[in-house]
Amino acid sequence: MARRVLGQLYVQVLIGIALGILAGLLVSEFATKLQPLADGFIKLIKMLLAPVIFATVVLGIAKMGDIKEVGKIGARALIYFEVVSTIVLVLGLIVVNIMNPGVGMNIDVSTLNAGSINQYQQTAQQQGGFVDFMMNIIPTTMVDAFAKGAMLQVILLAVLVGVALVQIGERGKPVMDFLDAFLQCLFRIVSMVMRLAPIGAGAGVAYTIGKHGIGTLWSSGHLMLAVYLTSAFFVVFVLGAVARWSGFPLMHFFRHFKDELLIVLATCSSEAVLPRMMEKLERLGCKKSVVGLVLPTGYTFNADGTCIYLTMAAVFVAQATNTPLGIEGQLVILGVLLLTSKGSAGVAGAGFVTLAATLSSFHEIPMAGLVLLLGVDRFMNEARAVVNLIGNGVATIAIAKWGGALDRRTVEAVIAEQHGEIPKQITAAPVTIQH
Repeated sequence: MARRVLGQLYVQVLIGIALGILAGLLVSEFATKLQPLADGFIKLIKMLLAPVIFATVVLGIAKMGDIKEVGKIGARALIYFEVVSTIVLVLGLIVVNIMNPGVGMNIDVSTLNAGSINQYQQTAQQQGGFVDFMMNIIPTTMVDAFAKGAMLQVILLAVLVGVALVQIGERGKPVMDFLDAFLQCLFRIVSMVMRLAPIGAGAGVAYTIGKHGIGTLWSSGHLMLAVYLTSAFFVVFVLGAVARWSGFPLMHFFRHFKDELLIVLATCSSEAVLPRMMEKLERLGCKKSVVGLVLPTGYTFNADGTCIYLTMAAVFVAQATNTPLGIEGQLVILGVLLLTSKGSAGVAGAGFVTLAATLSSFHEIPMAGLVLLLGVDRFMNEARAVVNLIGNGVATIAIAKWGGALDRRTVEAVIAEQHGEIPKQITAAPVTIQH
């Protein structure tokens, strides 16, 4: 019994996290040297993302055989992303004005050392505007998209190849057979890499606590509390309502994706579990074409946790530096964030970079105030990453339900299995993923 329990990935990850916490508290200097183990695990997964996304999207579209349906999926996804992003940004503004985490800090901007945020400012400036963002979706070459691991570029290529295979019909079958076998090989590699998840998770937690220490939480504890409470409210009430409508309530979602949630919590990287999320969403009954299009695109256009952080952090800096910011100013920030929150995926410290880009275009709030967030940004990044993951998982299920691409019998079978009730049809024909 104990051996079977210890064989579960989520149990191993929990043990890794616990050991990481102890290492960070007891041997902090040693713990700070463990970050390469976490980074190495994430890099192993990232090297597989581009081919996994490409093959999944191409096969999904080619097997669907209906180009119009692909367009409908994309349109539904963009509508959903924009509506939910607006809701979460407004929610962040409301809560930060109620809790006022920065009021009373009375920080003199001239005393802040802005040198520590120079790298974020430079990265933000390099991102450019909306036109640059749209142009960057088009790769220089097909190989360049895979070399850079640019998610949207890979999706664009995959859609074009998938549509081409639909148009050429039977002549494209050898290509589909090759991609099918190649995808199965990639998922086998993913399963091998995931055995290192407990090491990556433990190292990530150890580095965070060893580097920043628990004591750094007190300096901006009020802001952290506000961000975590808002994140919890959004997940439970907003995403919870969407999940119930989709027919897969939130508690079942947590059970189904518990391994992935724990890994993201420890590594602060939702990309580390993207292949596993795609696999499990298909196992849940979501059509391959929907999973392939919606989930990777959501990583760029549907960063719910990042949106919460952006609104609250921007207003926090204004409050802490005694910068007057009325309703009109906050609405301007909201409008800017609706654009800037979409273009930071794949950038190191994406939330912080996006915040820097936002404040640079809204000159009333001093950029130097970002220094106040550096100490706790890593801790808040955990909330951002977990909420982003939950938001994109729920979004994929909801859009599949919206478009009639969710197998209700499979969903009910997964729920029954969680309760220990294995239906006869599951025994006869297990729920598997057809790659």
